[in-house]
Amino acid sequence: MTKPAITIWSGETIPRLGFGCWAIGGPFWADAIPVGWGVVDDNESKQAIGAALDAGIQFFDTADVYGAGHSERIVGEALKGRNDIFVATKFGNQFNEENKQITGKGADRSYIRKAVQASLRRLQRDVIDLYQLHIDDLDGAQAQETQAALEELVKEGLIRGYGWSSDHPNHSRQWIGGKNYRSIQHDLNLFTPATETLAIVDQHNMLSINRAPLAMGMLGGTYKINHSFGEDDVRSGGAPWLNKMGNVRDADDAQARLEGIRELLKTGGRTTAQGALGWIWAHADRALPIPGFRTVAQAQENAGALQFGPLSVETIQEIDQLVQGELG
Repeated sequence: MTKPAITIWSGETIPRLGFGCWAIGGPFWADAIPVGWGVVDDNESKQAIGAALDAGIQFFDTADVYGAGHSERIVGEALKGRNDIFVATKFGNQFNEENKQITGKGADRSYIRKAVQASLRRLQRDVIDLYQLHIDDLDGAQAQETQAALEELVKEGLIRGYGWSSDHPNHSRQWIGGKNYRSIQHDLNLFTPATETLAIVDQHNMLSINRAPLAMGMLGGTYKINHSFGEDDVRSGGAPWLNKMGNVRDADDAQARLEGIRELLKTGGRTTAQGALGWIWAHADRALPIPGFRTVAQAQENAGALQFGPLSVETIQEIDQLVQGELG
């Protein structure tokens, strides 16, 4: 079987799977609200990145705010000297590296110039392959100023292209026509189809970078939907992963629907997570899912999805009928 691959803006073809590095950033906070994934083992994180590289992964996505700079530092250490690997990061959230607190937002020209230099230092790179706005609802003149500043960074050779992390097509389409506007990062999984954003990406030959392909781990088969997480884990309060699973009524509804399709996702010897990634590849030609990871085992399992590729048309139809039926 030919492994899923995609040609990106540089003209290079890479495996159609990236790794998201939010979870390896460790704890950080918005006041008393956790927005990280709990305590991490940095050595394990680096070994997991190594396992991903061994499996052929060439795209890693992070953000300056993940762990208040810590995720970028770990990625930088693990990928030092690997200029053959594509690194994407994000900006827009101001933070304090000492107390791990988010302190505000910033997207004006002056802030962006400071933020990109800080990310370059943490990542230990001379240029960032993809620099993404991490504010999903910027509008009007502010959005235009941000885009102009990003085009300047491309001209200066500090970034190769830019994107927008947003689930709001009415905002992300504001940058259409920008010479170096390359991608939209958005939620996409078998319960969250993101039809409108995918249409924009297809029409303009952009890259769809898919966060929450496993619904914050809930489509990975490791946790029950009602699992209790530690107080420093973003999933501990308000069940934020429910927002990553479309129009579900509650945790019980989400669990029941997942159980209904689990065996279909495991078609052909896949794990549940590998089947969820296979669903994305079967549905969207420009999609690059970026599942998160914290361990070597998770990295190997996610990368292993490339060996299986997309789910079959018949399996996809069955899954979609079950999901849509539950939503009806």
